[in-house]
Amino acid sequence: MSEVYESIKRGLQEAVVFAQGARNGAKIHKVPTIDVKNLRLKTGMTQSEFAAAFGVSLGTLRRWEKGEKHPRGPALILLNLLQKEPRTIYKVLGK
Repeated sequence: MSEVYESIKRGLQEAVVFAQGARNGAKIHKVPTIDVKNLRLKTGMTQSEFAAAFGVSLGTLRRWEKGEKHPRGPALILLNLLQKEPRTIYKVLGK
């Protein structure tokens, strides 16, 4: 078999073992959840300003603030950065 096939096969086997509960060798990265409303209030921005600044729809921001949905993926990372390093984020945004 090809190297690509063997690599994919190994990856799938590792995924099955991980799904069955074995955690040896696997790295799990947990990103902390964010209180989006509190974070926005600390910025002094309105909902509209905050949504526009961070590239999310106003509806999405409102659902985050109500706890109906939670930020995931890149949005969660960005919000964590904003919480920990606000000056850096403001500098990047030109604020």
